[in-house]
Amino acid sequence: MTSALETLLADKDVILADGATGTNLFNMGLMSGDAPELWNVEQPAKITALYKGAVEAGSDLFLTNTFGGTAARLKLHNAQNRVRELSRVGAELGRDVADTAGRKVVVAGSVGPTGEIMEPVGTLSHALAVEMFHEQADGLKEGGVDVLWLETISAPEEYRAAAEAFSMVDLPWCGTMSFDTAGRTMMGVTSADMVQMVETLDTPPLAFGANCGTGASDILRTVLGFVAQGTERPLIAKGNAGIPKYVDGHIHYDGTPELMAEYAVMARDCGARIIGGCCGTMPDHLRLMRAALDERPRGDRPTLEQITAALGAFSSAGDGTGDDTPKPRERRGRRRG
Repeated sequence: MTSALETLLADKDVILADGATGTNLFNMGLMSGDAPELWNVEQPAKITALYKGAVEAGSDLFLTNTFGGTAARLKLHNAQNRVRELSRVGAELGRDVADTAGRKVVVAGSVGPTGEIMEPVGTLSHALAVEMFHEQADGLKEGGVDVLWLETISAPEEYRAAAEAFSMVDLPWCGTMSFDTAGRTMMGVTSADMVQMVETLDTPPLAFGANCGTGASDILRTVLGFVAQGTERPLIAKGNAGIPKYVDGHIHYDGTPELMAEYAVMARDCGARIIGGCCGTMPDHLRLMRAALDERPRGDRPTLEQITAALGAFSSAGDGTGDDTPKPRERRGRRRG
């Protein structure tokens, strides 16, 4: 049976995804260090407002508030026994919003990294990672998501473990990595590496790509790296709203709605089919992104010079795939909120 996302991809040239989860929830009162997933049961009206904010701004697809929903992440909040519940409720809230939207909207079950380092560098085994991802995916499926959505992954071993787990629940999935270290993920994966990895999976994603990272320019350079490999699989670009800056005691992203609109159009012209925002992206950004994608005609694939002229300089000289960019040393992973 054709999935809701496959239908949307067949019907639309480009799909607008949602924006930030954490940034929007912090604006609603979430405190730093708190688990956003607990708000699925403690503050359901605010989570519903988060989802509606994206849909009303024009998003065709939004992610559930379950990014840190694995047992490894929830253990930090003594909630490791609530994986299925928190994922199910986060999905149910999303299902209600999508079903009353008056148009087709896809609910994507967000699954983030475990926060642990996998063997052989770390101690997390493949089997345990699969078990954790499977547990969360079961909850998301029970809650009614249309598609599972892996995001902000750095290690290929973790990406493969999630792919195996998702195949067990018989749902389509998408998966993005974060290319935030001189054009590579923190564990050294390049855009070319990712394309090759995706095509070797027993159950490959419907779409794949990049999210978060270091700004709109860098993520478009990564998308061009995917395209250069000749992949025909739909590509995802979900970049941050500019660069984070510390202002008056808070993290503020400097990307304006106008800049994100330009990013959205250039992401489409680079070859992305699913385009959204990550950290710092608010409904105001999404509204202009929607308008730009609807109103501006498709253009030629932009050059690197055109990207930097429109969106700002790259954060590194190379994209990680050339001799000018040294491979970073392996190091301990960080946790994303």
